[in-house]
Amino acid sequence: NTRERYVPLLHLGENQAQFCVYNSLLSEAAVLGFDYGYSLDYPKMLAIWEAQFGDFCNGAQVIIDQFIASSESKWQRVSGLVMLLPHGYEGMGPEHSSARLERFLQLCAEKNIQVANLTTPAQYFHILRRQMKRSFRKPLIIMAPKSLLRSKDAVSSVDEFTSGTFLSIVDDPKTPTDAERLILCSGKIYYDLAHHRESMGAEDKAAILRIEQLYPLNTKFLKELLAKYSKIKEVIWCQEEPKNMGAWKAIEERIERTVEMRPRFVGRKPSASTAVGSLVIHKIEQESILKQAFEGLVD
Repeated sequence: NTRERYVPLLHLGENQAQFCVYNSLLSEAAVLGFDYGYSLDYPKMLAIWEAQFGDFCNGAQVIIDQFIASSESKWQRVSGLVMLLPHGYEGMGPEHSSARLERFLQLCAEKNIQVANLTTPAQYFHILRRQMKRSFRKPLIIMAPKSLLRSKDAVSSVDEFTSGTFLSIVDDPKTPTDAERLILCSGKIYYDLAHHRESMGAEDKAAILRIEQLYPLNTKFLKELLAKYSKIKEVIWCQEEPKNMGAWKAIEERIERTVEMRPRFVGRKPSASTAVGSLVIHKIEQESILKQAFEGLVD
C-alpha cells in the first residue's frame, strides 16, 4: 500500500542483529579487501562475501593470498570473514564450474582457514551459526553448488535446524555395514553417487561418506565412523574436478594415514581447463565417473 520496503529478516524479534545486503561493484579485489577490513573492525558481525560465480575469486586472489590466508600468521590479525563461492559441475562451462577449491586447500596450514563443501541447508545454517558462536575467529570458505538450491534431495527437516549441529563428516544414511567399498566424496557429487548406487542395486555393497569440512579435516571423527565398516577392502576418493584440481592432492595422504589404506582416485582426467565447454561432453564425463566409482560391484 505504501511502497515502503520491508525486509522480513529485519523483523524477527526485538533487539535482533542488523541484516544488510549490498550489491557491489565488479572489482573483486577492492570489495573483498573492504569486507576483510570490515570483519576485522566488526568481529561480532557475520560478514559474507558472495561471488556470483566461483571463478570471480580469481580477480580477488591477491587479497586471499596476502591477507585472508596469512594475516594471522604474519600480523596476528584474526578475521571471521565468510567467502561463499558457487562451485559445482553443472555443465555450464569452465568459468561457471570451479571456485578453484585446490587453491584454497594449498593455502591451508596451521589451521589458518576453514574450507567446506556442504550438501544440506541445515549444514549451511549450522556452520554459519558456529562461525559466530565460537570464541575465536577464522576465515571460512564455503563451496556452494547452485543446483542444490533447486534439488529435492538437498533438504533438511525442521528438527535438523533446531536440534542438530554441524557435522564435519556425514555418515552414509543407509549404513551398509557389510560394504566392501568405501567411497569418500565432498559436495554435490554425493547425490549423483547415491542415485547411481540405488539404480544399480548396490546399496549394500558400497558406503558413501561426505567430507563436509575439508580443512581442518576431522580425522578422529572419520576413524570413529569407519569403525562400523569393518569389511572395507577398497577406498575411493571421488570428485567431479580434474585430477590436478579439487581436493585430491590435498586429501590423498590424509585419507591414507587415517584409513590405513591407499585410496583410488575417481574423477576427471588432468586438464588445463577447469571444465569442458560442451554440455554433451560434460554429461558423458559425469556418467563415466559414476560408473567407475561402482565398477565391479554388480555383475
